[in-house]
Amino acid sequence: MFMWMVISILFLTALFLTYEAASITGNATSTSVSVIDTTGWTANEIMNYEMHGTIPARAQGSSSSALRGAGMVGGC
Repeated sequence: MFMWMVISILFLTALFLTYEAASITGNATSTSVSVIDTTGWTANEIMNYEMHGTIPARAQGSSSSALRGAGMVGGC
């Protein structure tokens, strides 16, 4: 009897978490995300930014608020 109660609780929890995960509509990306202007960057600099999050040293001196204090996006 106890085993069936545990199984049913786990099943209901899984259903609830599945519903919650399906109802997420990307609210994390809708917050104010600053976009970095990559005009004038080389293809290699753009690739390094997209793949690794590194910002070129010459762009870090810019007065843009998106670049202030950022050496790497995500801080890896």
